[in-house]
Amino acid sequence: MTKKRGRPPHEDVLTPAEWRIVHAVQHGMSNREIARRRGISVDAVKYHVANALAKLGLADRRALKRWFKAPKHSALARKGASVEANVELGHIGQISRTVSDVRRAEAWYRDVLGLPHLYTFDTLAFFDCAGTRLFLTQSAAGEPAVDSILYFSVEDIEAAHRALVERGVDFLQTPHKIHTHSDGTEEWMAFFNDPDGRPLALMARVAPA
Repeated sequence: MTKKRGRPPHEDVLTPAEWRIVHAVQHGMSNREIARRRGISVDAVKYHVANALAKLGLADRRALKRWFKAPKHSALARKGASVEANVELGHIGQISRTVSDVRRAEAWYRDVLGLPHLYTFDTLAFFDCAGTRLFLTQSAAGEPAVDSILYFSVEDIEAAHRALVERGVDFLQTPHKIHTHSDGTEEWMAFFNDPDGRPLALMARVAPA
């Protein structure tokens, strides 16, 4: 029997590379920004987006932003969804702020204010504010600063998202993974606006099983 050429079909609905691109699209990143962050070409990003849309039967990026499924081997998928969707917001897990120069801001917040520095990568820097994480992101040259974002920390982001949708909250995109730490802990987020159009978000840190 002649073996088929090419890669065997992946066991999940998307390949790992496609999942990374889909989550970046759901985070609101442009093809050019994704390409820069991932170290690949814009054409490669377009290729992965087109493949994902075709596999999922979705029409465009807008539909992709509202599509949700956890990757088969992710910590979130292994954890499973909660049956109880009684969501109470209150704990602020993270606050974000834009800066013009992330390296200068990192030094100031660390050395002048004395905030514990968690980590920095690319144009992102993170600090601990007594349990609430401060997230600094460098804005592109010429771009104005944006409103600070309040990130509500929740135990089950899928259940919280579902409950708030039932309450009439219009999410900008579905929950999506933005980062996996070296110990396997995943960071998931979903963004929405308040009545004045200012950004808010749900966030969840999901530890590996």
